Amino acid sequence: MGLRRVVMAAIAALALLSAPASARTFRFAAQGDFKSLDPYTLNETFTLAMHGAVYEGLTKRGPNLEILPGLAERWEIAEPTRWRFYLRKGVKFANGEDFTADDVLFSADRVRATGSNLTARISADTQFVKVDDYTVDVVLSAPNPILHYEWDTWYIMSKKWAEANNAVAPTPPNAQTPGYAALNANGTGPFRLESHQAGVKTVWKPNPAWWGKPEHNLTEVIFTPIASDATRVAALLSGEIDWMDPVPVQDIQRVNAGQSTTVMTGPELRTIFLGFDQRSNELKYSNVKGRNPFKDARVRQAVYQSIDINAIRDKIMRGLATPTPLMISPLLYSRAGEFKRFPYDVEGAKKLLAEAGYPQGFEVTLDCPNDRYVADEAICQAVVGMMARIGIKVTLNAQPKAKYFGKVLAPSFDTSFYLLGWTPSSFDSWNIIYGMYGCRNDQGKGRGESNLGGYCNPEIDKLADQILSENDPKKRDDLIYQAYDIGQNKDVGYVPLHQQSLAWGVSKKVKVVQRADNQFLFYWATKE
Repeated sequence: MGLRRVVMAAIAALALLSAPASARTFRFAAQGDFKSLDPYTLNETFTLAMHGAVYEGLTKRGPNLEILPGLAERWEIAEPTRWRFYLRKGVKFANGEDFTADDVLFSADRVRATGSNLTARISADTQFVKVDDYTVDVVLSAPNPILHYEWDTWYIMSKKWAEANNAVAPTPPNAQTPGYAALNANGTGPFRLESHQAGVKTVWKPNPAWWGKPEHNLTEVIFTPIASDATRVAALLSGEIDWMDPVPVQDIQRVNAGQSTTVMTGPELRTIFLGFDQRSNELKYSNVKGRNPFKDARVRQAVYQSIDINAIRDKIMRGLATPTPLMISPLLYSRAGEFKRFPYDVEGAKKLLAEAGYPQGFEVTLDCPNDRYVADEAICQAVVGMMARIGIKVTLNAQPKAKYFGKVLAPSFDTSFYLLGWTPSSFDSWNIIYGMYGCRNDQGKGRGESNLGGYCNPEIDKLADQILSENDPKKRDDLIYQAYDIGQNKDVGYVPLHQQSLAWGVSKKVKVVQRADNQFLFYWATKE
């Protein structure tokens, strides 16, 4: 070896020895992509969690989903219809700008603007009033005891930064040309964005100017989307990544058997369900012309009763799912146990179809993601086979979530029948009753924002308004019961399937917090 090569090798070895012992890179992967950096583009759990590294809300939620102070140090209900929020002083955005009340007022307008997928975070008639640079009043048209329940994922953006970069308008989920905020980020959170290549890699580094005390020991975080289950599992087992979601049910035993890996499991709040186009007078993707079979509750119930939910639980989910009769986890509603699923009944379903005028069934297309939920495409394939038994011929259109969400969330609602998963962002039934059962307006904002298919019963809207302002827990639960009884038992607005179980693959060298809402917040991760 020549002298030059010896010297260079010695320098390289010295550099390795002198590298900070605390340098820790955390690598993780998921089956879906993290596409837009605009925190108002997509109301989806994984995406919101990724935004939560850079952006912050007025509130936060802790490891046990408890509400904690965030950018607001404290708040009070000054009057039944007026809340006062006291903002944290000395907070700066990643670009060095000061955080003030102006940013809160700007963000309140932006999150409710056309293009936002989070308009239900704040009702349209709610007013934000600047008292001073660090105090904001929120004025309501009626009392709302759960006003702030979902504000941990209403992230505050910089007014100056957005205006300077022509990013005042939110980026819609189906945007063909992403705006500045979709490609760049400027938050107040514990991490800052280092780089972002949608579909390839996203890199974060700790924000040295963050106002809080870090609860992680990471120096860099790298996310890579890996759609292939086999490749994702192999990357975990080989040590190339430290965390993955989900672990395919068929690979759980293998990951647990690994010397340096384990599977973290637990109950999840998300409900997987089937939804229908109940808006259109004629389905876009069906052979039925001149009418819409899904407008008939008997047809919707027939679909429900064609589903062998126990077979899905046992054969596809391998026991890692809990069949549900409601669109909300039983962990979040005290009277959930009083509801029962419609029974699996092929002959009963055929009879309902015949009564509705479809004795021979009909054809329809089912839109389904193939990289978002546990075994999502396999569930959809099973549904196709089950519905064939009652005469409904279903064509499956399974796509990656980036394409899928752009399709079903488009203003034109480009689907006739779809599978989706949902966690109420407030962890309260009102979020479901107002957002998913509420009569949707033409703009898709506020009430009914997440009611993609356009189910509508004015009685539920009346109940939703009462639920929002009712402070007595028993009376409130009774009102919630009435709403679910109408929406599910009588109208069959949706077909709830199950709450899937969490299954995270984790290196034994790291410690992470697993919350029941399935938000992976790596600012709590530590690595040996």
